[in-house]
Amino acid sequence: MKIGLIFISFVLFSYVGKGLRGWQAFDKAGYYTVMASGDITAVDSTLSLLQQAGIKEKEAYEGALLMRKAGLLRRPKDRLSVFRSGARKLETALAKDSSNGEYHFLRLIIQEHAPDVVHYNKEVEKDSQFVCRSFKLLSPVVQKAILDYSKHSKTLRAKELNG
Repeated sequence: MKIGLIFISFVLFSYVGKGLRGWQAFDKAGYYTVMASGDITAVDSTLSLLQQAGIKEKEAYEGALLMRKAGLLRRPKDRLSVFRSGARKLETALAKDSSNGEYHFLRLIIQEHAPDVVHYNKEVEKDSQFVCRSFKLLSPVVQKAILDYSKHSKTLRAKELNG
């Protein structure tokens, strides 16, 4: 009986301790920094964090980040597989919440940089317009990410966002 209690205490302590040591809060600003960085180590680290995060945007964030990661991989077969996996996740999130301006922004980022061979560029104009319309409703962190991105975007313009 005593050994059983010690074992249960050890397992419980190990689990709780590991959970506390490994716990990190999801940082949305950091997410967008990683998306822009092109650092595959940071992408993988953020994907690991997202897998354990309990946030409603998880599927969309993972999808966009997987598609971003695909562009950083060397083997074409891996690139296509990872990209498709990410696209399924992002499109599923958009289907569940098509009025989410941030999801449209994530898809726009990917569409503007996706190679023609993946045929993932059919909603660029629609997403750009949707982001402009919903800009003022988004959180300040997402607004900053959009403004930063608009400096290099082919379709988003800062003057259209603030108007």
